[in-house]
Amino acid sequence: MPLLVLTVLERRGPLHGYAITSHIHNVSDALRVEEGSLYPSLHRMEEAGWIRARTITTEHNRRARAYEITAEGRRQLGKETARWRSVTDAVNYLLEHA
Repeated sequence: MPLLVLTVLERRGPLHGYAITSHIHNVSDALRVEEGSLYPSLHRMEEAGWIRARTITTEHNRRARAYEITAEGRRQLGKETARWRSVTDAVNYLLEHA
């Protein structure tokens, strides 16, 4: 989940939780992020210093927490991306050569 969330925040800027899940769903029907797993993940990423939150007023005049990626989060995104590419390269190799 960190890879998806950090990528969205890096590319889209600060977003509240519902906007993060909506964006992921809109990009791909195959990817689902449930709010029940998103918020604990956001909390862990905030504790790790990968994201920071601030209170905003939404377009519907409601208060929400907007999350944005930090410099440490950008470094972590690089690690997560490299790890994902390594795994997918290994799976692709196995599929082609097994």
